[in-house]
Amino acid sequence: MSTLLRSRYAVGLGFLAAAVVLFAVAPLVLTDFRLNLLGKYLCYAMVAVGIGLAWGRGGMLTLGQGVFFGIGAYLMAMHLKLADAGPGESPDFMTLISSDGVPWWWEPFRSGTVTVVAILVLPALLATLLGLATFRRRVRGAYFAILSQALAAAFAILLIGNPATTGGSTGLNNFRGFFGFSLRDPANRLMLYFIAAGALLAMLVVARQLMVSRYGELLVACRDSEERVRFLGYDPATVKTVAFAVAALMAGIGGALFVPIVGIISPNDVGVVPSIGLLIGVAIGGRTTLAGPALGAIAVAWAASTLSEQFPSGWTYVQGLMFMLVVAFLPGGIASLVTLRRRRRADRPPGGAADRPVPEPAGGAQR
Repeated sequence: MSTLLRSRYAVGLGFLAAAVVLFAVAPLVLTDFRLNLLGKYLCYAMVAVGIGLAWGRGGMLTLGQGVFFGIGAYLMAMHLKLADAGPGESPDFMTLISSDGVPWWWEPFRSGTVTVVAILVLPALLATLLGLATFRRRVRGAYFAILSQALAAAFAILLIGNPATTGGSTGLNNFRGFFGFSLRDPANRLMLYFIAAGALLAMLVVARQLMVSRYGELLVACRDSEERVRFLGYDPATVKTVAFAVAALMAGIGGALFVPIVGIISPNDVGVVPSIGLLIGVAIGGRTTLAGPALGAIAVAWAASTLSEQFPSGWTYVQGLMFMLVVAFLPGGIASLVTLRRRRRADRPPGGAADRPVPEPAGGAQR
């Protein structure tokens, strides 16, 4: 069996195993509370898949994916608050803060269709405009990372500074329904978990297809040598912008599903710190692999929830230590261990000859 065929079988079996775990095993063995937590981690994993595509494959160190995550989340939160308030009415937090009524830019999101379309379009559109504006000017590396980080900080400050329309530092919370379904019904919450699991698997399929396609080869080539790609007649700015927009789309969908699953969205979920936290998960899992970013994001989010309960002030130091250890001793992340093992097996002579002692020549060594 050829290496390519074995690789396809391995990927197919991996998807099948992930589907069995997410759709059959997890609902059976986890309590409702833990299953809801897993749904939250899956939303982070969606963002991580996009970061893996943009950073691992395209070399774009983006420290501001919280912006696109937040856009999707706040759009969904606005619709849920308006739906809870009823036709023509104002959300509860607006009536407490101001008597000016619902802002004009909130009104379109009374429609569920408009909200879904906006979630799918606005994050990708913003990423496209930002990508074209920066990559065409050949802004990359640390400069692009700083720019994306500044964007996340500005977005959080904008949300905090407008409490009458965004809830300020408290954010938007206390949602009661999700497109006509009650969020207090355990069956509906299970449905939300299944939607998140299905969305994550679909994103992994999309990322896999992009990675093995001609576009994926161009993206890696842009990461390794933009000038050579430009010499061959391709536009690296367009190639990188597409990956950046796809990553933003994934982050927006993750944010939109995060809101009904967790029940709250605030600036603390979309600023610089959570953006860097997602990046650390991707680095630990393995940014250049397909499943590494998702597994890393889930593992880091689980560790954050578990350790922060026992050591509230120590998790940040643990997170930083993990990042430094991975960067120093395992730059490819935990997923690269599998690749290293395969490479060593491929380099080993057949029959384990390398492990056998070398016999001395007859008559002793020549002097």
